[in-house]
Amino acid sequence: MKDRPRFLEKELKSRLVSAEATAMIREQVLKKVSRRILPFFFALYIIAYLDRANVAFAKLDMVAELGFSEEVFGFGAGVFFVGYFLLEIPGALMVERWSARLWLARILITWGLITVLTGFVKTASQFYMARFLLGLAEASFFPGLIVYVTHWFPLRDRARAMAGLISAVPVSFAVGAPASALILRIHWLSLSGWRWVFILEGLPAIIFGLITIFYLTDRPSQARWLSTEERDWLTTELERERQEKRARGPVTIWRAFFQRNVLLLSVMLFLVVIASYGYLFWLPTNIQKASGYSAVKSTAFSAVPFVLSVVAVRYMGKSSDCHRERRLHTAIPLLLGGVFLGMTAVAGQAFSLTMLWLSLTGMMLWAWAPSFWVLPTLTLGESAAAASIGLINSVGNLGGFFGPWIVGALLSRGHSYSLVISFLCAAFVCAALLTLAIRTPAAGEGSAVG
Repeated sequence: MKDRPRFLEKELKSRLVSAEATAMIREQVLKKVSRRILPFFFALYIIAYLDRANVAFAKLDMVAELGFSEEVFGFGAGVFFVGYFLLEIPGALMVERWSARLWLARILITWGLITVLTGFVKTASQFYMARFLLGLAEASFFPGLIVYVTHWFPLRDRARAMAGLISAVPVSFAVGAPASALILRIHWLSLSGWRWVFILEGLPAIIFGLITIFYLTDRPSQARWLSTEERDWLTTELERERQEKRARGPVTIWRAFFQRNVLLLSVMLFLVVIASYGYLFWLPTNIQKASGYSAVKSTAFSAVPFVLSVVAVRYMGKSSDCHRERRLHTAIPLLLGGVFLGMTAVAGQAFSLTMLWLSLTGMMLWAWAPSFWVLPTLTLGESAAAASIGLINSVGNLGGFFGPWIVGALLSRGHSYSLVISFLCAAFVCAALLTLAIRTPAAGEGSAVG
């Protein structure tokens, strides 16, 4: 009996030592994985959004030279998302079941080539075709990155990893705005500056596509840059999470599409993207109208909201993981985005005040995203989660077609700026309310989504 407390004390010490060793391995692995993957993905995502949204920076000079109306530009900017919709789900499954490395490389190279060709369009139909093909080429890039993150980061660390990825979006605009403003001054080979925006900004995608083939590793078990002990720990940890999900009952890809939360997330993202791209594609135009600045100076000023957004994304990703909470971290930034955007429509205010509201709206524009993209990965199995992410992103990004098209049509028909802003604000607020209707497990982790 006297030996029993000693035995228990030894067992307790053994468990503490084991827990400390596991914590050390976990910290080592996550540091190595983060340093290896996240900076590279950060660069890829900057390139992706730069090539997707540089049409906003080229807009003022392009529509003037080619004689496009606001409606023609809005339709062309938005038709990208029709092509994007068509290949989104198949592409996400390719990342899960085949090779993320090769599929992402294919995406980068093809969209880079199409972006370069966009610099040579002369008619509205050519503009529509170039944007549609760009959407096809880029389809499944973002869900592919998210699925790839689930292959390397345990659930408890996923929002911070997502934040590291998503913060590249505002950085791409912050970098893209002044870079595009400088390129707009170029007139080499008798080509207008807006054409060089597409030509020069398409080349990095091709270069990084070739690098991707040799740099990325598909699965932890193949990572020679991890030690055997580190590979084993990460593989075991991720397998444990997969087994926990399967123990709650398998969810097929088809059934996952019709889960309540998947449908809510799809509609919610649709509304967010309508509001976001309505804001993004007309940001330089709105700054020019409020300030009277030139196209180049207005484009350069467009960088300000995105610098602030980087801070918000990082903070919300860290907060979401620390509190193990996903829903409020998604809804609150959306609600604030709607309020701040509404303030830009107040008549008679100084440009500095309008710029403040535009900047605060930009700050909220992606702050919701790190926690949002954890929700589909909470409990769905690998293929079901990948397909659901593809569905949510493809349906949601159709808002990128309808948003610019509707905004362009309203402005072309002489409707007021206030009406356009009210429409975009309503999309933000409705998305926040839908987020609050999502059912999440206790503490944001655990039982099945749906």
